[in-house]
Amino acid sequence: MSILPDDFTLLQVTPELETGGAEQTTIDVAHGVIAQGGKALVATKGGRMAARLQADGGRLAQMPAQTKNPLIMLGNAARLVDLIRREKVSLVHARSRAPAFSALWAAHATKVPFIATYHGVYNAKSSLKRWYNAVMTKGDLVIANSEYTRAHVIAEHGILPDKVVAIPRGVDLTRFEPGLVSAERVDALRKAWGVSSEDRRLKVVLAGRLTRWKGQALAIEALAKLKAVGELRILLLLVGDDQGRKAYRAELEHMIAQAGLQDSVKLCGHCDDMPAAYLVADLAIAPSLEPEAFGRTAVEPQVMGKPVMAADHGAARETVLNGDTGWLVKPGDPEAWAEALSNACEAGAARRQIMGMAARARARKLYSVDAMVEATLKVYARVLETKS
Repeated sequence: MSILPDDFTLLQVTPELETGGAEQTTIDVAHGVIAQGGKALVATKGGRMAARLQADGGRLAQMPAQTKNPLIMLGNAARLVDLIRREKVSLVHARSRAPAFSALWAAHATKVPFIATYHGVYNAKSSLKRWYNAVMTKGDLVIANSEYTRAHVIAEHGILPDKVVAIPRGVDLTRFEPGLVSAERVDALRKAWGVSSEDRRLKVVLAGRLTRWKGQALAIEALAKLKAVGELRILLLLVGDDQGRKAYRAELEHMIAQAGLQDSVKLCGHCDDMPAAYLVADLAIAPSLEPEAFGRTAVEPQVMGKPVMAADHGAARETVLNGDTGWLVKPGDPEAWAEALSNACEAGAARRQIMGMAARARARKLYSVDAMVEATLKVYARVLETKS
């Protein structure tokens, strides 16, 4: 049964479709709308995920949606007004602050419902920054990507609790399904990364773009501390590209060389096959220095049956059950991370497997794409109903 009205057309506005959780959610929701017989448009600069949108039957409206230049933002608003009228858009959904201004103006001008997803806990050290962030709360409803984010939005912007709905991000259970990942795919990654199938070390994956707050440097520091006491049972795989952050990458390489960890840490670059990556791993870690608003890289490995070690703050407290589906570790503390990694080695393969099975059962139940998409479409239906 269709949740959405007939002739429903969704317009999502996001800066780029390059890589990341917000972008993946954009694609997933577009797919859900199309599956219900609706039309899905995405206004964006474009990016490597645009092909996936179009393969699903979605349509790309290319514009400089990533801009923070006020004049170009005004131009985007005019483009969006034309698009909304031409395509008879039913609802506008913004997924980032800068394009949300253009999207909000266009929605007001065309009297079309507007909602926004708060994908992160944005810092606001000034009233100007708080005003900038608040654009995400100016629509008919706000979607928060976790209970942690929802609580932040309500406290930060003083809006009514019934105006903010928590919908956790979803994981594609058909893509992240261990039984559907061939041995060839796993072997191909092992070969690309130079990881022997005979290697008995604890293989630890830290997935995420190379940026300081994701905690790659912290993980290397923790390994250096373990090496200093003769603990060499861990192979750390840093999976993600630098996206132009050459200085940070060089800093990581320097840290690895200084600590003599060339055999223990690999910079693997971008990976298009994360399901296989998690099967190469024994453990996934998410040592983010700042609280994650959701943290897909703590959830996807659990769906694949792997335990997760995450920093004990933000939404990780919702997605990882300490001692049951993984471990929560003191944020930003290399000593604590060294100890936790050593404990994960000591736990042994059988204990880690039991935790992985518990993680998989829980994550499949709570964090499926289908559950996320259905909840989002219900929000659309609710907003349309109150506006009619």
